[in-house]
Amino acid sequence: MKNYRLTILDKYIIRKFIGTYVYAIMLIIGIVIIFDISEKIDDFVDKNATFSDIVIDYYANFVPYFMNMFSPLFVFITVIFFTSKLASNSEITAILAGGVSFKRLMYPYFLSASFIAMFSLLLNMFVIPPANKARLEFEEKYLQDKFINTNLNIHYQLNPGLYVYMESFNTINKAAVRFTLEEIDGHTLKSKLTAETAVWDSVARKWTLYDYYIRKIEGDNEKIVRGSRLDTTIALSIEDLSRRENAVESYNYSELNDLISTLKMRGDKMVKYAQIEKHTRFAIPFSAFILTVMGVSLSSKRRRGGIGMNIGIGIALSFSYILFLRFSQMFVHAGVLPPWLALWVPNIMYALIAWLLYRLAPK
Repeated sequence: MKNYRLTILDKYIIRKFIGTYVYAIMLIIGIVIIFDISEKIDDFVDKNATFSDIVIDYYANFVPYFMNMFSPLFVFITVIFFTSKLASNSEITAILAGGVSFKRLMYPYFLSASFIAMFSLLLNMFVIPPANKARLEFEEKYLQDKFINTNLNIHYQLNPGLYVYMESFNTINKAAVRFTLEEIDGHTLKSKLTAETAVWDSVARKWTLYDYYIRKIEGDNEKIVRGSRLDTTIALSIEDLSRRENAVESYNYSELNDLISTLKMRGDKMVKYAQIEKHTRFAIPFSAFILTVMGVSLSSKRRRGGIGMNIGIGIALSFSYILFLRFSQMFVHAGVLPPWLALWVPNIMYALIAWLLYRLAPK
């Protein structure tokens, strides 16, 4: 372990790595915010968004989300940029010639990548979910049209043996047509509640059924009760029926696991979005190690074209990683791969590329 005590060179590389990373983030985010304001200024004015709402509720919460989403790009460009400068000044050659192995040279890079990965993971677990909640609420209020969703043929399992069916549900009038609630024990129907209309009461947070009848079965006996109105509470709210796909981004890790369990039990297609979000929160931070190895291995050797060539290659590879990560989500929705595998396939493939580049790096 003596060989891995921090040296002056290690501290220099760590300082350069973290410093360049922070500078790149601030620069890119500043540019993105300027373009975003110019694109959305008309919406802000038309919807009478206040300055404090724009700054605090939107952009203050937009920054951690954007920063984490493009963290792989920032890491790769950072490593490529300052390592290429070291190589162009023959400093890498001098370091290796002085008896420092390439493996040992990677040590301060890995320490820096560990810091960034941990920072990204903490953002994913504790900062970004509540920030996304505020950001999405702002977008819903000022930037998006009112969410209108008409679901057809809704069929959920609310609890083991308890099933709900709605022919249709409209988010505008908060009403379901031909509402049915069935209780089944094994393969035996125990009770069935049917209503022509079910309306969600947002204040009382319960369903009001109109023109209903209840059929109860006990052995060979059957009882039917009819009525014009009935208030009932079931484990299903309007939020469950009108949830946008990106709403899963606002759940913390514990809430996300609970949501996945609930959606699985109900057979809700939204479960795939929740599972993708869960595994992405770990896959992106881990990419810091892979892209760091790729970046150092790729840029530690002087090449024709200098820093510009290396940065161009770095941007292309990092963008391809981000696109591949997004593309892998299609495999989940298509049912080709399970979420945990699909979201880690880019890391696995780019880890192999990183290993090959490491083998080819100057020793």
